[in-house]
Amino acid sequence: MSNHKALQTFGRSGNPALSDATFSSEAQNVRPQDQDFGPMTLEGTVNKTGILLFLVILSASYTWNLFFRSGDASSVMPLMMVGGIGGFVMALVTIFKKHWSSATAPIYALLEGLFLGGISAIYEAQFQGIVIQAIGLTLGTLASLLFLYKTGIVKPTENFRLMIVSATMGIGVLYFVSMVMSIFGAGIGFIHSNGIFGIGFSLFVVAIAALNLVLDFDFIEMGAEQGAPRYMEWFGAFSLMVTLIWLYLEMLRLLAKLRSR
Repeated sequence: MSNHKALQTFGRSGNPALSDATFSSEAQNVRPQDQDFGPMTLEGTVNKTGILLFLVILSASYTWNLFFRSGDASSVMPLMMVGGIGGFVMALVTIFKKHWSSATAPIYALLEGLFLGGISAIYEAQFQGIVIQAIGLTLGTLASLLFLYKTGIVKPTENFRLMIVSATMGIGVLYFVSMVMSIFGAGIGFIHSNGIFGIGFSLFVVAIAALNLVLDFDFIEMGAEQGAPRYMEWFGAFSLMVTLIWLYLEMLRLLAKLRSR
């Protein structure tokens, strides 16, 4: 399969929310009621990303405080399950019903926040200071890659996209196989190991998650250039949050492996 055909088949971003036709199809199928709000803009997407980030922090603070008040992980497990499963469902709804994203994206952020607050508190109880380190590294990576993208130092060429998409799909398949194997009492050991291979794997996953941000920036910019409808600002912000949440979780895993050696 050629690079061009592969990208047409699997999309030009590792983010499942984005594909070749994500913005172009929406721009071509603008509903009459959406024309009154004008086209998508970069500034609007940035503002909506900030709103979603605030909602994540807001709900995460609730499960975080609940954990440390009770000192028991079981007190936050139900909310974490609601957040994790509910967030996954809302992500699917947002991907397939993009014009609903002004409502579904904030709900996704609130639900994911419940999960992130709980899992962050559990990590923090084991490794003091790990959460602020993970947050700092995640935001630092976001800022660095945005700078590299805007200055043209990192360019999302066709081969670059193919490499990141392929690696992301491979990681997803590996995680899925590991999850299925764990149901039967087995697993892929090095994924969770704090040895050299385990840390090396986490470094690789962090790098791929980070580079997905470059593809997200490129697609959001493309959407603004193609005149996608205004609700796609919410969808673009949602797509960025999906990648940022993945990157943050992988940062937590990597730091936990390093701290447990």
